[in-house]
Amino acid sequence: MTETRKIRKVFKSKTTLEGAGVLLKRVFGFSEVLLFDPFLLLDDFSSDNPEHFIRGFPWHPHRGIETITYMLRGKVEHGDSIGNEGIIDSGDVQWMTAGSGIIHQEMPKGDGKGRLKGFQLWANLPAKNKMMDPRYQEIKSAQIPELVLENGIRIRIICGMVNETKGPVCDIVVDPQYLDITVPPHAEYAHLTDRGYTVFAYVVDGEGYFCKEKNPFSYEVAGANYFDMERKPFVNRETLVFFHDGEQVLVSTEDKPVRFLLISGKPLNEPVAWYGPIVMNTEDELRIAFQEYQDGTFIKKDRTH
Repeated sequence: MTETRKIRKVFKSKTTLEGAGVLLKRVFGFSEVLLFDPFLLLDDFSSDNPEHFIRGFPWHPHRGIETITYMLRGKVEHGDSIGNEGIIDSGDVQWMTAGSGIIHQEMPKGDGKGRLKGFQLWANLPAKNKMMDPRYQEIKSAQIPELVLENGIRIRIICGMVNETKGPVCDIVVDPQYLDITVPPHAEYAHLTDRGYTVFAYVVDGEGYFCKEKNPFSYEVAGANYFDMERKPFVNRETLVFFHDGEQVLVSTEDKPVRFLLISGKPLNEPVAWYGPIVMNTEDELRIAFQEYQDGTFIKKDRTH
């Protein structure tokens, strides 16, 4: 019998100011680093007000991590200090492996109506890959396969495989799966997961059940109790579900659909030394990275393409 993952913890995103004054929603970050291994941070930068995001994220370094940007609406212009530049538009993904070092900027522009909806996930790199050559995997929306199952469930496969269909992002060290799933009203979807892997779901829109028992008191809630007065354990938008171990995730709906990101990866189980945009394994490695940034020796490779 397939073991369904139970909910371990529920997180409600919190408003945070980052970059040059970008008002975003931090779903998890520094204080949850051990729990979400190999993932470090998830930000939701969605807004209908350009004043919340137009100042962007000017030039800053990264080392030792991968940043994954997924846009649903609007666009982000990006460039780096060695001449790479481009646009991440609606439906596009940029999977950037910073490796030994990148200095770049990301400037959100919104759509024609000034709206923006997107997410950035940080994934850690193991010690043996911290100083690998930087690279980009820039995936246009049309390159991302979408499955439509018989019961109306839709799955965009960014990374990983579903029903023999493989996503375009490949050769990622932590063996991640990154899916954008929509479950229509009055439907149920079971998704197989690798035992021992970290698995979480972030609700983009709508509401659904993410637990087989439908018991709101069977797991820990981080922060305020957001369930409705009928005590139905719906998980709604801007909320993350972190699962216990198991072999599948079971999601079901009632009168409303639910759209969520389902993300998994293999834990590294390594020490983490993290300060700002650089994540290494030791404090000494961190010191060296920032010293090199000051000295102008941070970049180890001339080009990333």
